[in-house]
Amino acid sequence: MTDHWQHLSPGQRVAWHRVRRGMPQEVLAGLVGRTEDWLSKIENDRAALDRLSVIRALADALRISVFDIIDPHSPALTRREPSFLDVSLVRSALTDYRQLSPLLAAIEAEPGPPRLEVLRRDVAEVMAAYQQSRYGQLLARLPTLLTQTHLATREARKEQRPNADRLAALANQSAAMILTKLGETDLAWIAAQRGLTAAERTTDPTIIGALFRSVIHALQSQGHLDEAASMTRQASRYLQLSHVHRSPTMLSIHGTLLLPGAIAAARAGNRADAMDYLARAEQMADELGTDANHLWTAFGPTNVRIHRVTAAMALGDVPTALDLIPGINTTHLPAERAVRHSLEVVNAYRARNKIDEAISELLTAERRAAEQIHAHVMSRQLVHQLRNTTTGRRSRLLADLARRMNII
Repeated sequence: MTDHWQHLSPGQRVAWHRVRRGMPQEVLAGLVGRTEDWLSKIENDRAALDRLSVIRALADALRISVFDIIDPHSPALTRREPSFLDVSLVRSALTDYRQLSPLLAAIEAEPGPPRLEVLRRDVAEVMAAYQQSRYGQLLARLPTLLTQTHLATREARKEQRPNADRLAALANQSAAMILTKLGETDLAWIAAQRGLTAAERTTDPTIIGALFRSVIHALQSQGHLDEAASMTRQASRYLQLSHVHRSPTMLSIHGTLLLPGAIAAARAGNRADAMDYLARAEQMADELGTDANHLWTAFGPTNVRIHRVTAAMALGDVPTALDLIPGINTTHLPAERAVRHSLEVVNAYRARNKIDEAISELLTAERRAAEQIHAHVMSRQLVHQLRNTTTGRRSRLLADLARRMNII
């Protein structure tokens, strides 16, 4: 390794190992199921290599360790969140052996089944905590909620089971959303799958559509981009065939389902599908007529514009992303949506070496939702990348932020 190895970006390290092995870009891209154009953008830092599943795939194809691509202390591999963001109890709730058997669940059940009206309130409060980026509160309440909604589906009377399944689906959806943010993609996949199973028992297209979105997002987060884009097509077709009235809730569910599909298609280099999904989502947002939050979707024209920025960055079209950013006002959106957009703005500034602007945007986002900035896998990766720039290494503000995030 050269003396400047520690200053190479993850993408540049991929290029170094690929050239060292005499492997053409086309071959490596094919081994990880991506396009040559995608790999070129990764190696030239025109696209972020910020997903551990993709890093693992590249490392396996190059026959090296993930540590040869990314610094061992990188937040993509080592996150030192405060203890209140510990996911171990959520993991226990999702992998509880008793959930495999109705008999074992019943043995430890309370005298009566959990009250659905109480669980309904708890689900609403957990979803609100997610949208307000109160991660500590969300993670503290999730384990009990997951267990109680599961027991409710086992013990509810026949006429109450659809409502119990609905609550179980939404509880698992909330778990999938927060776990994805924290980079716990395997656990997020488990939660999304369990949520969809419960949703399908309700036969309610709105709940099924909501959980389809969680599964699509989980697939995307694990790097299964083609599968995510394909499921988007199938899920959208299902909703179209359901002949459900185009209510505000259904428009929001259908539109917000198309958005992660658009990002998955963009990350796979499929511009046509990405633009098609975004255009269809935009039509639904226009029909809705305003930014809304039906069934906690935060869907509307602004959210579609946010995803246009994300898609442009995924496609390596930084100038388009920068052109779109000034026209987006997120002040009225839930904190989670606004701050996630800020991270994409930071990414765009970083890609154009506007490091001071990137740091300023990151600090503004921290003031709005510190827990999200400190724990989100993307924000931690961005801090790591910004610190590797000349301006970032000199920035006291960035150094202080890294310290607050426990990034070494």
